Amino acid sequence: MSSKNAVKVLIDGNVYTLSGYEDEDYLNRVASYINNKLAEVKSNEGFRRQGRDAQATMIYLNIADDYFKSKKQADILEMELENKNKELYNLKHDMIGLQIKDEASAKELADLREKCSKQEKQIVKLETELAAARKDTQKPE
Repeated sequence: MSSKNAVKVLIDGNVYTLSGYEDEDYLNRVASYINNKLAEVKSNEGFRRQGRDAQATMIYLNIADDYFKSKKQADILEMELENKNKELYNLKHDMIGLQIKDEASAKELADLREKCSKQEKQIVKLETELAAARKDTQKPE
């Protein structure tokens, strides 16, 4: 298990120590996200007129909104991935079926070629016998 990391970050002008098993870069990105979200909502005139409790609630709601939108997008992508995996499985299954048919067709073709070759030899033999029989019938007795 990885060790716990701690990093001092500046959020809204205050220094906080964030700690967790994630790396320091991740913890800094979390703090940066919060600072960006604060800057975004503070730029709204209506937000600045609210009391501290209402401001905090607005920030919570904005972060929750981001979370649910990201979660929805992740769920959609996960479903698409699952569908693609099913499609891939079906394509592999179809491919295996086609390979089996191809192998059977190749064997059948080889068998037919062999049969054709035997019949061609038989034709040559019969033509030779026929030619010999004609010669025998054409000889004066």
